[in-house]
Amino acid sequence: MAISGPDGVDAAIAAGVDLDGSAIPAEMLALYREVMDLESARARSGVTKSMRNRIVRTGAKHLDREILNNRLILAGWEGLKPKEIAFYFS
Repeated sequence: MAISGPDGVDAAIAAGVDLDGSAIPAEMLALYREVMDLESARARSGVTKSMRNRIVRTGAKHLDREILNNRLILAGWEGLKPKEIAFYFS
């Protein structure tokens, strides 16, 4: 199974298979689905806040700290917070 793009992992989980094609254990799938159901019921604080959180979480994997910080600021968000820097870049 070729996995790419932001929905690729979700498609693999829905199919119950890992990236190497092996089956994901039923217990893992059950726990994942239970936690995701709980998350889907959680009240949200705002779309732009969620967007920023996703950008920081994913952007830290692809961009260095200075670039990500500058891009956040240029886009109109606050720059990286000290706790984000400590978590993602230390």
